Amino acid sequence: MEVLGIPVDGITMEEAVATVEGYIEDGTPHQVVTVNPEMLMLARRDTGFREALLKADLVVPDGVGVVWASRHLGNPVPERVAGYDLMLSLLEVSARRGYRVYFLGARGEVVEEAARSARNLFPGLQVAGFHHGYFPAGEEEGVVEGVRYSQPDLLLVGMGSPRQEKFLARNLSRLDVPVGIGVGGSFDVLTGRIRRAPLWMQEAGLEWFYRLVREPYRLGRMLALPRFAWTVLREGKGNGIDRG
Repeated sequence: MEVLGIPVDGITMEEAVATVEGYIEDGTPHQVVTVNPEMLMLARRDTGFREALLKADLVVPDGVGVVWASRHLGNPVPERVAGYDLMLSLLEVSARRGYRVYFLGARGEVVEEAARSARNLFPGLQVAGFHHGYFPAGEEEGVVEGVRYSQPDLLLVGMGSPRQEKFLARNLSRLDVPVGIGVGGSFDVLTGRIRRAPLWMQEAGLEWFYRLVREPYRLGRMLALPRFAWTVLREGKGNGIDRG
């Protein structure tokens, strides 16, 4: 279904993992996006970002706001597919199936520790390589070459939106990797530098509030949430949908 003009795949976490596994077995390049309300609002004013989302092979609803929007617009997705949880599931599958994983993003010490933490969590995981995400535009070609030389099956890009999605859209065919997925700040969570909300808050759809309390500097970004809700409500009315 579409949310604010962006197609979102209505699949479960289990189906998302199986789809990505199929992409890896296929071997041709695929981009996966975990989309949230902030990203959908940004795509309305950033044409390059919007094009990257539209070109993606799989777009899953990472954010309770996207799930709510799908329900309000009359075509509900079955569940939230949280980006961090999807990453962990893909790491587990990779360890079990022998897929090679490359970690790209965050600071140098963080991405190295993230790769080490992933190996500890999932024994047998093959880390194809890692590289920090703070490289200038002039070094992008070298980073792409490094990834391609490492021959990963799965590329995790933790450079934040919209940079990570634009990077993948721009370079996916040259990276020669079956699956590239943007994972935002997941490397910081994986290393324990940032804590996730308690499970009850995640299940109640309050993970955004937990992050705001712990990281008040995110307030400006969080203002996208009420704007998103208003835009969805207005779009719904424009389509003759009014669910109160």
